[in-house]
Amino acid sequence: MMPTNRVVAHYMDGRVVKGTTQDFFPNRPIFRILPVGTGKETEVQCRQLKAVFFVKDLTGDENRKDIKGFVDGPGETSKGKKLAVRFKDGEFLCGYSLSYSPERVGFFLFPSDPGSNNLRIYVMTYGAVEVRSGAAAEQMAQKALDGRAA
Repeated sequence: MMPTNRVVAHYMDGRVVKGTTQDFFPNRPIFRILPVGTGKETEVQCRQLKAVFFVKDLTGDENRKDIKGFVDGPGETSKGKKLAVRFKDGEFLCGYSLSYSPERVGFFLFPSDPGSNNLRIYVMTYGAVEVRSGAAAEQMAQKALDGRAA
């Protein structure tokens, strides 16, 4: 039996669907989510998404503020190299990735904030307007922290 993952699917149009999935695989065009509070699975077309957040808890903590940036984190970890991502809707994330390539449909990003509710995030490359790695990711994060456009 496939493991069940708690996910939050963020659509390009702003919709959000929380639930569980057993059939998400990178580079597949569809997967199914069993939304919270329903007994019926929903088919998700990946091309409509900006990202899929794999989370510890579907409720989360609305009062918690994720740490933006890298908090003096190392340049590279077992989870990859530093990466900063700005989405088309303005959302900004920092983390580490082993699999980023602009030619790929998507890539996994592991959050730089160890206290984050996110375990990992599958970022759809076309949902991002800017992706930077290494020192450029650090600069982009610092600009975001300072409240300036990167």
